[in-house]
Amino acid sequence: MDKLLNEFTVNRPIAETWNVLTDVERIAPCMPGAALEEIEGDVFRGVVKVKLGAISTAFKGQANFIERDDDAHRAVLKGEGRDTTGKGNASALITAQLESIDAATTKCFVETDLHITGKVAQFGRGIMGDVSKKLMNQFATNLNTMLDQQPDAATAPAAASEPAAVTAASAATAERASTNGAPVDDTGAIRDGGVRKINGPAAAPIELSDVAGSAILKRVLPLLGGLVLLWIVVRRLRRH
Repeated sequence: MDKLLNEFTVNRPIAETWNVLTDVERIAPCMPGAALEEIEGDVFRGVVKVKLGAISTAFKGQANFIERDDDAHRAVLKGEGRDTTGKGNASALITAQLESIDAATTKCFVETDLHITGKVAQFGRGIMGDVSKKLMNQFATNLNTMLDQQPDAATAPAAASEPAAVTAASAATAERASTNGAPVDDTGAIRDGGVRKINGPAAAPIELSDVAGSAILKRVLPLLGGLVLLWIVVRRLRRH
């Protein structure tokens, strides 16, 4: 079990930040490699794609809030997933605590108890910590960019343009759903019984060599050095 500690800043008041961060559907596109696929009650299901050179894998799983204190701005999220190739599992207990820095800025402290088996686990705690930190920084950057691009709720023209965008998305989704008769709600998501399907863009895999290149290189270099040494010994033995 690895314990990962991260923090990031959101350029919004604490109440607004809390509302955004506890809206999993809204923030899912901000997380690198992740795609939310469906929601059933309080359970969120999706996929996280990871890639390292020729090694590519995807963890398909679900997450749900097991604790949520709106007054203290503290939440605990439990997530678990399985490598789609059947070669590993991942589970995490994520505790998020918000702290107001000033009237317009909030800091989020995230503690993750992470357990991984399989191919990704071979890189060890140090690399996973480095990856976690950089991914959290990317998430914070994406989140703040998303919030900065959103119009102020009091801006009438922006508010007027939103229904048109939703209508267009709903029409496109309805057309896709018409082939199997699935009902579509007013947000454009397909409903299948108690499950709401999310039709967001496909997530690009997290390329670990980009996120933690130096850390991975440090891990791989000794192995490469050993292989070179072995190759030299074998060549000398062949000459004798």
